[in-house]
Amino acid sequence: MENIKQTRLLEIFFRSLRGENISVKELAAQYNVSTKSVSRDINDLKLFFADHRDLVGNTELEYSYQDKCYHLYMDEFLTDKELFALAKIIVGVRAFSKEELLTVIGKLKNFTTVTDREKLSEILRKELYHYAEVKHDCESLEDTLWKLVGCITKGSEITVEYYRMDRACNQYRLRPASLLFADHYFYLIAFRMDKGTEHPYYFRVDRIRRITEHRDKIFTEKLSFDEGLLRERSLYMWPGKLRTIRFEFDGPSVQAVLDKLPTAKIIDRREGKYVIEAEVYGDGIKMWLLSQSSWLKVIAPKDFVAEMQETVKKMAELYGLI
Repeated sequence: MENIKQTRLLEIFFRSLRGENISVKELAAQYNVSTKSVSRDINDLKLFFADHRDLVGNTELEYSYQDKCYHLYMDEFLTDKELFALAKIIVGVRAFSKEELLTVIGKLKNFTTVTDREKLSEILRKELYHYAEVKHDCESLEDTLWKLVGCITKGSEITVEYYRMDRACNQYRLRPASLLFADHYFYLIAFRMDKGTEHPYYFRVDRIRRITEHRDKIFTEKLSFDEGLLRERSLYMWPGKLRTIRFEFDGPSVQAVLDKLPTAKIIDRREGKYVIEAEVYGDGIKMWLLSQSSWLKVIAPKDFVAEMQETVKKMAELYGLI
């Protein structure tokens, strides 16, 4: 009998952990016991939570008079609002395969109440049906990411088989430094062993077909690399030189510009135009600047102005304007 009670107690706990409504009457009927037995089980759980705050933190089985059920509350649980926001972000970034996405969303939904789980499923139903994943060359994005995390942590040298933009498959011997996510893709930031450690290179993780870890090459010294600074300065993860640019902007939302470029600051306002300065790394900035159409004009430095003029000229030729 004692084993049966312990099993029932554990089942009730894990059911509450999965977000189920804990109804004394329903559980009594399911386990073929009295409601007093189930109530004692719930009280035993509540006493355990109260006596082991150092282990379980602020964990409670709270009674809802509206539902006439108990619900598990934990400080460390994500709230329903947080789960909804995370689920929308995971769907929106399109980085995972549909199979991986459904697995992750399914696990997230297990940490909501039954009612909110149904609500979340309905809200996401159409997005999941029409989900268009980014095409991958690796068999599993999650497995590839985790293997790279291990190599970075251990300081291992690796060789990767990598599909370039032109779809040529090359091998690179690398010292991996960091992983970043930007604009639908995860990127491996690494140093090529044939180029030294002066400049990092970017590799889209989904284009890595195979990773070979060289266990005889373990680096104990840490690479000096600031992922946060790189993210602030880079757009679309395109390599290129570091420079400070200046441009005029008269579009509808200068705040959108400041949000897009974390290093941007307004240094002047004249004739209805904002003069903005930003420190940027790489050539991805050109693509974003051009996307702003006639709202934006680059005014410094001179060599970058010349690059923009040449690009705009080529675009005009494509449309027969020159």
